[in-house]
Amino acid sequence: PGHVQLFPPQNVTLLSKDFAMILTWAPGEGSPPDVNYIVRYESQDRPEKWRKVPHCKNIPRTFCNLTCALSNFYVKVRARVKAVWGQFQSPWVKSQFKDYYSDVELAPPVLNLNVKENFIHVSASFPLPTCVENLTWKYDLNLWEAGSEDKKEYDGCFRKDTVIINTTALRGNYCFSARALYESIDLKHSEFSQPVCVLLNHKG
Repeated sequence: PGHVQLFPPQNVTLLSKDFAMILTWAPGEGSPPDVNYIVRYESQDRPEKWRKVPHCKNIPRTFCNLTCALSNFYVKVRARVKAVWGQFQSPWVKSQFKDYYSDVELAPPVLNLNVKENFIHVSASFPLPTCVENLTWKYDLNLWEAGSEDKKEYDGCFRKDTVIINTTALRGNYCFSARALYESIDLKHSEFSQPVCVLLNHKG
């Protein structure tokens, strides 16, 4: 009753993680537990036109995945968020500007191995938001015998490509690891994935 002041969200940050562009924030000081948030974004090519983000309207969580709401991956955007509680609203708080094209952070791909008689088929699946699947994603693949430092490298394979390796001469435990690759203004890599190892041509 009387005057309720709803403090604005704090630490409002636009960041990229695992191929996604995400706005994060912390609740404002003394926020009620059942406070909700509304997010909008603007792009530099249309300043002061704040677009709605339908899946981030009246949400209880303190993040909003903006990736597939963006109209253009090559233009810098920023977002803003405000707290809503009953008929009370906090002031908006804006993030800094970022663009997906140059700021995206990658996650390692997941390797799928298919062992045939004399060949192994290696493909990589990427945990991508559907809206960015058609950008040019690639991966680097490493193959080595377990315990050895000597790696065979297959560089710059396209996301949908399967690498086929002749295993006739390989005996023992071999490991595979891959990293995602993206060329924007400069070349970006994810970390390498956890190694997946298979026993090849073992007798008995």
